[in-house]
Amino acid sequence: MQYPGRIGSGPAMTTAPITAAILRQPLPAADRPPNYLPATPSSVLWGRLPCAADAPVLEIAPGATVVVDTISHEGILEDQGRDPVAFFGSQGVPADQVLADAVTVSASVDHDPNDGPHVITGPIGVSGAVPGDVIVVHLQELTPRVPYGVISSRHGLGLLPERFPQEGDLTSVFCQVEGLELGLDQARGTLPLTPGDIDRPIRFALAPFLGIIGVSTPGVERLNSTPPGLHGGNLDIRRLVAGTSLYLPVQVEGGGLYVGDPHFAQGNGEVALTALEASLRATLRVDLVPAAEARARFGPVRGPFARTPEFLIPTGLDEDLDEAVRECGRNAVTMLTSIFGLAPEVAYAYLSAATDFEISQVVDVVKGAHALIRLADLAATGRVLP
Repeated sequence: MQYPGRIGSGPAMTTAPITAAILRQPLPAADRPPNYLPATPSSVLWGRLPCAADAPVLEIAPGATVVVDTISHEGILEDQGRDPVAFFGSQGVPADQVLADAVTVSASVDHDPNDGPHVITGPIGVSGAVPGDVIVVHLQELTPRVPYGVISSRHGLGLLPERFPQEGDLTSVFCQVEGLELGLDQARGTLPLTPGDIDRPIRFALAPFLGIIGVSTPGVERLNSTPPGLHGGNLDIRRLVAGTSLYLPVQVEGGGLYVGDPHFAQGNGEVALTALEASLRATLRVDLVPAAEARARFGPVRGPFARTPEFLIPTGLDEDLDEAVRECGRNAVTMLTSIFGLAPEVAYAYLSAATDFEISQVVDVVKGAHALIRLADLAATGRVLP
């Protein structure tokens, strides 16, 4: 079932005119900045993550900035017709306002519906990266490429599989975005109160982020794109907006950085299976911390962690949500003791008194938790996160 209410079963939403300043098609050769990576059949994987056997599609030096185009899987999947022009056209989006790279990828890239749904751009090789090092991805800009997106519930997945979708295997809710021409702080996602009721929309703020940021895994098997892991991948941490950084332990020589699963907005948990999925252009600065320095700076933390201007964010991942939260707690204690010099009992007490533990997502097979350690609270230690 699809709707915009139901895509294909109710009246199409009337989309506002899409200007060149809002619609961001792939950049022509003459306008491409250095280290621009478009999403093309030769630079993406669909449903699987890069592994050590995959050659980089772009090579960069540590400290370099890259501009990467990402494509949302919503609107191109098999259960949506694998035809984004028709899918979005049913909502009044003209064909020339559908992303050309989404059309090309959906038509020409192999995808097994049993794999993950995500379109992955990469891998990007980072010169000198070896296992044990840490790649740091600084998210500088995350720019919407279109003023619309989709939120889907499908196949009895999500937090409430016994209830949703209410009919059939799929509900796709079309979401028009208003006000992008005024800037992200003014833009709002909109949803109809009921199918076909477009006169009284719900409006909510946008906070674009990449659901998938990861590094290549050892061996020759490409992992399914859905479960996250020590490699990062489908972390779905909504706090990884522009101005934040993600730290990823390198698994294979060269790092093999990749991104995908772009979102315009998500609540903690992402309960319906997807949140507001829509394509982004990402500007990233990529640094490399050598293994010995990483151990000295961060301690024996397991898996990815993040930093925002306000918070240090350790993570925990497991198919059991309780164990994911426990792993997050273990990583939080490790970082407080290793970076800031707190005694373990003090670190544990501080986490209980002053730190929020949040659910990243509960819908990606491997569930995620993250903690928000307020950096200002630790100023008296005289130590700062490097």
